[in-house]
Amino acid sequence: MHLGYRKGKNGGTWIVRFRKENRTYITHAIGAADDRSESDGGDVLDFSQALVKAQKWCCNHAHSEPGTKQIGSYMVADAIRDYMEWFSLHRKSSDQTQSVINTHILPEFGSVLVSKLNPQRIRKWHEKLANTPPRLRSRPDSPKKYRDISNDQDGLRKRKVSANKALNILKAALNRAYQEGNALSDEGWRRVKPFRNVDEAKVRFLDNNESRLLINACDPDFRQLVKAALLTGCRYGELILLRPGDFNAESGTIYIRDSKSGKPRSVPLNDEGIEYFASMTASKSKDEHIFTRTDGMPWGRSHQRRRLNDAAKKVGIKDVSFHILRHTYGSALAMQGVPMAVIATALGHSDTRMTEKHYAALAPNYVAETIRGHLPKLGIENELNNIVKIKHNLK
Repeated sequence: MHLGYRKGKNGGTWIVRFRKENRTYITHAIGAADDRSESDGGDVLDFSQALVKAQKWCCNHAHSEPGTKQIGSYMVADAIRDYMEWFSLHRKSSDQTQSVINTHILPEFGSVLVSKLNPQRIRKWHEKLANTPPRLRSRPDSPKKYRDISNDQDGLRKRKVSANKALNILKAALNRAYQEGNALSDEGWRRVKPFRNVDEAKVRFLDNNESRLLINACDPDFRQLVKAALLTGCRYGELILLRPGDFNAESGTIYIRDSKSGKPRSVPLNDEGIEYFASMTASKSKDEHIFTRTDGMPWGRSHQRRRLNDAAKKVGIKDVSFHILRHTYGSALAMQGVPMAVIATALGHSDTRMTEKHYAALAPNYVAETIRGHLPKLGIENELNNIVKIKHNLK
């Protein structure tokens, strides 16, 4: 699709050109240019008005072209559907993403045409999410219930984080629709920005005593998973898929084939970790899972939550999740002076930004020692050495 200006004796004309699938062109004059008279939005158009009219003409013309996508009737629900089909193949956590979509996005925008979106409406929805308490699970036919949450600064920050998450998902789906040619422009959402400076690094981690107490409080089968998490920093979903062949005793590593980022990685083990995984795989066949429940069945996707909460309550440890075990692993490395790039590689982060956000503050000694050890001496003479005391004659 092209918009052009054609100069004539009595002024210019805006010309739209549309290329069909057979690579032939159709041109159409949509109005006079405003070089001799003021624009009126009808017969005389400035550039912005001509651009809008050209887009509408091309959109309407595309409807009559067999095999072309119906851009004019493409709704947000269609964009979400296409995005989730791609997301489920290329990304993880599709269930969590779909939950946000069902709760916050589809009820508000599902039946809205993508071409009708505007920044004002999306921004108003985004701000409303930040001022609404999180919803509690309820039956479809029951009234909506909301969680009691404080209105202090931290409570507002958490709501803004949730609002940003929903906005990012919506924009990701719409951007993909635009890239795939299902939307003529991204002006309807591109200018809407998330709340700034609301993400707070998770600094919660267990000390050695808490780790031992938690391990001992777990059921025997679940205890194996918790110990593995503290020794590797792996996610729950990564651990429950491990097979004996993923452990290499010679290199002292475990191989994570299916990670959140979609990229496999090898996680080095210390002596304790090597000994532990050697004992866990000694009597297992290559087709079995390393970690199974007492009944021999593999662990499910959400089996860890209640078991971990129950174990934490027994020993009086608060705010514990399986992800906190991962933070404990990363925090322990940071406090021992391990470089951020090394921690990022072990945890499977694509770069050091996430690692630095969570763990850089735990390694001040390492930062200070590195600077002192590598900052060269400038060789500047101390001017105070040139000062000579004057001896007064008291006579």
